[in-house]
Amino acid sequence: MKISKKTDYALRALFAIAEIKENSISIRELSESTDVPRRFLENIMLEMNKAGWVRSIPGRYGGYTLAKGSDEITLGEVIRFFEGMIAMISCVSVSSYESCSQEKKCHFRRIFLNIRNLTAQILDRTTIASCLAQTPITKEDVYKEEFIGGLGI
Repeated sequence: MKISKKTDYALRALFAIAEIKENSISIRELSESTDVPRRFLENIMLEMNKAGWVRSIPGRYGGYTLAKGSDEITLGEVIRFFEGMIAMISCVSVSSYESCSQEKKCHFRRIFLNIRNLTAQILDRTTIASCLAQTPITKEDVYKEEFIGGLGI
């Protein structure tokens, strides 16, 4: 599964707003701190406002704040909202299911169903708050020896 830029930008914005906690952040500050083009971010913020994750505060000193607690917003709901599906292939997707001519004899479909289920479980129990409590990973974490050569990737 690979998420779109839009989903990436939405998550960046949610995390930036959650880090501020009590204050609001202007769209300009949010755009600069997340490295997201302002015009694109404005549209994403409107969608997230409608979804009930953020609230806009009008006025000169207004901006955005979370509409729900960071412990109530899961990565799963955000990704589903913007992507539509979590599954890597549509024949195992709940929201975007598409039939395949090979379904009755496909031997690898179960693996992709298991990947979908495990991915959904992880994303649905991971909140913005729980992510913020973790230390960001480094490039070295990504390239750990046990994952090189396709062993874990």
